[in-house]
Parts: sequence; structure tokens; C-alpha cells
Amino acid sequence: MRHTATKISSLSVLILGLATSLTAATKVHVVAFGKWTTVAWNDGNEMPITIKVRPLVIDGRTREYTIGIPHDITERLFTVRRAFRVNDSLPDDSTAKWQWERGGWLLVDRLTGRISALNLPEFDTVHSDASWYRDYVAYCGIGDDGKKAYAVVAQLNRRKPVLKKVLAEQVAENASPDSVCTAPVWQRSPVRVTFEPTGGAKQTFAIRGHVVDIFYDNEEED
Repeated sequence: MRHTATKISSLSVLILGLATSLTAATKVHVVAFGKWTTVAWNDGNEMPITIKVRPLVIDGRTREYTIGIPHDITERLFTVRRAFRVNDSLPDDSTAKWQWERGGWLLVDRLTGRISALNLPEFDTVHSDASWYRDYVAYCGIGDDGKKAYAVVAQLNRRKPVLKKVLAEQVAENASPDSVCTAPVWQRSPVRVTFEPTGGAKQTFAIRGHVVDIFYDNEEED
């Protein structure tokens, strides 16, 4: 009898452990956004710019602050742009001076509640205005030297950009935010994206899988 009772006890512990593991694995995470708040953002020029931010809340806790409208990649994954505060105090300041900044893009998993920072090549938090289509993102990137502007198309889970082409050899030092070019415009069937740099001609590119071909205006007329 004692041997049978031990077996039953061990089986109960095993079943309880499996049930606990299953419950933990199937935990539902609640992902939501809070209310919009108007804040001042200083892009480096004299006059601050008014932007709206709102918290990204997961399981009742504020995990990040965001700006703009999120983009659904799948029913499970979406991207959204980050906003954050940085301490702008000088050593002689008696109190902390917190300043809002625009950040890069985040990838959020609704199932696991995980948030990942996206490393977008040449993405500039002041001048790059991103436009998403499926798991592709197009924007005007700025080189490390701050001089050249590039047409960039990046794809999630790929290290190198699908497209990187010079749009302008010189970017104005005091260019206002998002003024290097307008947000790129996407088309489907076939997939194309159009860049329009400030003071320059439109350039359209066809996206075929991982291959990007330049598309000329005369081909569109044909």
C-alpha cells in the first residue's frame, strides 16, 4: 500500500508540474497604449517643437513611451517609434533638466510581450521619416558624417539594407526635422517605393524579394 501511495503522490506532483508549466507557457499578455500627452522636443535648433507621446503598457506596466501610429506586420507583431527622456543637465545645474527625444523603432510581440529595438541602418532620429509596408521600411537615411542623404529600404531580420542609394551629396546643417525628403510612398503589385528628396527629382525602385531594381519614369508611361 505504501508503494502504491508513493506512486500516486509522484504522479500528482508530475501532473501539477506539467499543468503549471502549461499555464506559464500560455500566459496571455495584455499590450495596450495609454493616453496621448503633449510635450516639447528640442531638435537642436532654438525653438522647441511640440510632439505627442503616449505610454506602451504591457501587463499594466509602462514599458516605453512612443510617438506616431504603430504598424502591424502580422497579427502578432507590430512596430512603433520610441520616445524617451534624457537628462540634459550641466554639471553646474542645481536640478535635473529632463528633455524629450525622438528615438528609433521598436518591434513588439503581442504573444510574449517582448519589446526589441530595431537597428535600422543610417536611420536618423531628426531627419528620417519612415514608411512601412509589410516587413519593409523605407526612409531617407543620413550618413555618419551628417552630409549625405540616402534612399534606404530595410527588411526585418536582415542585417544589410535591401536598398541604399545616395539621394543628396550635401544635407543642410540646420535642416528642419523630416525636411530632407518626404515620407517614401509604397505601391503594390509590383511592389515599388518612391523617394522624393527636397530640391531633387523623384526616384522609384521596384522591390523583388531581396533584389531591388531602379524604376525609371519612362517605364511607368509605357
